Amino acid sequence: MRVLASALVAMAVAGTAQAELIKVDDQKEFVDVVAGKTLTRPLIKISVKPDGRIEGRGARWDIEGTWSWKDGYFCRDLFWGGDALGYNCQAVEATADGRIKFTSDRGKGDSAMFRLR
Repeated sequence: MRVLASALVAMAVAGTAQAELIKVDDQKEFVDVVAGKTLTRPLIKISVKPDGRIEGRGARWDIEGTWSWKDGYFCRDLFWGGDALGYNCQAVEATADGRIKFTSDRGKGDSAMFRLR
């Protein structure tokens, strides 16, 4: 089992610090965390597919795009309601209680927390 998955399971079993964020270091770990899940926030539902596609809905508009993993970061090119949000590489962290956090600009920018459902 991968290091991240093991750490998340250990935290869940031990009941330690539910909100503790663990950095996702590589693409395999990232795919293990998001596979088959929907990332949700109020009015937003997104699926990040293992094949590099992103699709979903935000408010009343479609969300679509592509992603890849580069140098330890989730890099995405995203469109929301047809408007380009642009290319950005983001740091990714996950919690044992089913949340995932993306921080733009390689971990130096704004961040967004999603629930994994």
